[in-house]
Amino acid sequence: MGFIRWLANIDRRIIFVVIGLAVAGPLLVPLNLPPVTVTSQARAIYDAVEALPTGSTIVVSFDYDPAAAPEVHPMALAFLRHCFIKKHKVIIMALWPQGAQLAVRAISEISSEFDLKYGVDYVNLGYKPGGAIVINLIGTSFAKAFPSDINQTPLNQLPLMSKVNNLKDVAMVMDLSAGDPGIPAWVMVANALFQRKVAGGTTAVSAPQFFPYLQSGQMMGQLGGMKGAAEYERLVKHPGLGSRGMDSQSVAHAVIIVFIIFANVAYFALRRKTPSGGPAAAGGAPPPAAP
Repeated sequence: MGFIRWLANIDRRIIFVVIGLAVAGPLLVPLNLPPVTVTSQARAIYDAVEALPTGSTIVVSFDYDPAAAPEVHPMALAFLRHCFIKKHKVIIMALWPQGAQLAVRAISEISSEFDLKYGVDYVNLGYKPGGAIVINLIGTSFAKAFPSDINQTPLNQLPLMSKVNNLKDVAMVMDLSAGDPGIPAWVMVANALFQRKVAGGTTAVSAPQFFPYLQSGQMMGQLGGMKGAAEYERLVKHPGLGSRGMDSQSVAHAVIIVFIIFANVAYFALRRKTPSGGPAAAGGAPPPAAP
């Protein structure tokens, strides 16, 4: 019974340490747990990229900030990796102020895997405020919205942009979004007005609000949260931050379940040993006397 009593009154700091290790461990040391099941929404994006002719141009809009990066950045890496594996051209832009720099970070993280040449294989147009207005401008001319790229290089000096005038010259759009402006603006303008295929990647909490776009066909696919990133990593056969994040969540949830089971076992075991079966059974104070 001594162990049961210790279990019922375990120091909460021990629980915090165990949960911390459960979360951090899989992030530092990959466990290679069974991969997540790929949803039809993630598969649709993958299949669309696969079906494009080699050298097709894809717009990737980085519409998120560092707060959403743990969920959205892994899917950005996975999607960019897929584009470059298929030798597609990528036009990067951002409707969020921090998005362009997060794109620079993403490219730097995967550039060693490919022989990429800036201005030929990809460009970063930088950030432009305006949301749907900016999308409407690039629908007629990229140069109207972005006279120069993030490095202040005029667009007419970039070989890739000499072949792309507006959205009609783009095969599809992938919006990595954490809010507004983001997916709704791309769907309403790029898809509805200019008939471009639009896919999205967003945080888990935001994903359900875009299901109507998927059902109506206005959005061809969606990656939702860390799981969405892990799904795409599985499709491109390159486990990364998304897969490790899912391992971390799985281990942490398992540890929490074990603690819940132990707590209930200890509670009922002690309650059985106490004749009254009252709060004192679990080590609590007796109820106050009635006045």
